[in-house]
Amino acid sequence: MTVGQRMEHFSEAEALDLAATVPIGRIVYSRYALPAVFIVNFRLDGRDPVFRTRKGSMFGAGVAETVVAFEVDRIDEAARDGWYVTFLGRAKLITSPAEQTRLAGLGVDPWAPGEREHFIKIVTEKVVGRRIPHHPDDEHDA
Repeated sequence: MTVGQRMEHFSEAEALDLAATVPIGRIVYSRYALPAVFIVNFRLDGRDPVFRTRKGSMFGAGVAETVVAFEVDRIDEAARDGWYVTFLGRAKLITSPAEQTRLAGLGVDPWAPGEREHFIKIVTEKVVGRRIPHHPDDEHDA
């Protein structure tokens, strides 16, 4: 970016529309009192990311009922532009059979091997979206 150029913020509605276009996100949580990142495939339930995990997983136990961040993005390295959306909120292990059935209808089919019968939802309190603008005058000589 050139001097004075800034990241562009966009509305929550646009952030949600963009986030719904990608299948993979990163959940940021605390593990052993240190930051940790885990990649999951997900779907949005309104403004809340939802993903699945397996019974007894340390990851699932580590994020349930904790404050987390969830990030999705699309970056074009060749064009040097892209966007990202960050969801801030609390992870919740879904235990209600009715809610589990409803969330199963979202089509969150885990990519990781093995049974993933538990749903975790990020109950979103804030959504932040930013775009890295591309400008042709930013091109570097090869």
